[in-house]
Amino acid sequence: MLPRTGDTVLLTRTASVQFSTPMLFRVIRVHDWQTYHGWVWLDGYQLDAAGAAVERRSVFVQVNGLQPGAPTRLPAGRVQARPAGITDRERKVR
Repeated sequence: MLPRTGDTVLLTRTASVQFSTPMLFRVIRVHDWQTYHGWVWLDGYQLDAAGAAVERRSVFVQVNGLQPGAPTRLPAGRVQARPAGITDRERKVR
């Protein structure tokens, strides 16, 4: 399973020995760099248990070792609410 931008995957030892402690990872980019057969570089965010980004990382993993993670994408057409009381103009001034 080659992930796409926005996918959440579970990285475990089957993806790479560096993940002896499993990690949820949201993909922001799949590099097209030439690597060993079956391996790929991913850029993305390490997620906490609530699905919030904790740290941006680049990881080198085996494609066959990737497991689907909990879905964290918003459904198509859905927009996150903005904080109340602050307008776009006020954001630009700050």
